[in-house]
Parts: sequence; structure tokens; C-alpha cells
Amino acid sequence: MKIFDWFYAGPAKEFGSSLAETLIQFVPLEAKLTEKKFAQKAEAALNKLDRRIVDFKNKNRLNTYKKAQLGNAFKWRLKDAGYDNAYIDQLTEWLLLRL
Repeated sequence: MKIFDWFYAGPAKEFGSSLAETLIQFVPLEAKLTEKKFAQKAEAALNKLDRRIVDFKNKNRLNTYKKAQLGNAFKWRLKDAGYDNAYIDQLTEWLLLRL
């Protein structure tokens, strides 16, 4: 049964989606923010996400497959919300480097 645990990425996917939801709440696309205000809000959101990532990483063993699934769930949730592809790629890279 242990071998199948390697492929069970449900919690990682849920966590990736929840990280994207948090970012969407902190930095909504609908808000008409100046670049400076956007940068401030994005930095605050990333600081909050960073703390959650450390906590999740400490409580869950993440292999390569689970990291990929987490990153993919994060990326697609942001795409569905309408964020710019280049920005999504930067955020996803930032996330995966912290895992």
C-alpha cells in the first residue's frame, strides 16, 4: 500500500489551490491598483503564503510528483482567475522554489 502513497497528491493539490485562492483574495484583478500599491499587496500576500508553505512542508512529505501536482493546481487556479501568464509563471516558479 505504501507505494501508492507516492502518487496520492490530493492534499498537495488542495493546498496549491488554496494558496492561489489566498493570492486572489489579497490581489484581486478587479481592483484598479497603481503599480506601487499592487506590488505592496503582492508582497504582503507572498509573505503570508510563505508562512503557510513552510508549515505545509513541515507536516507533509512532498516528492517530485506531489510538488508538480501542487504547482499545477496553483497555476491553473490563477489562470482560471484571469491572471497574466507571465505573472503566473513567475509566481509558480517562486512557489516551487520554496517547496
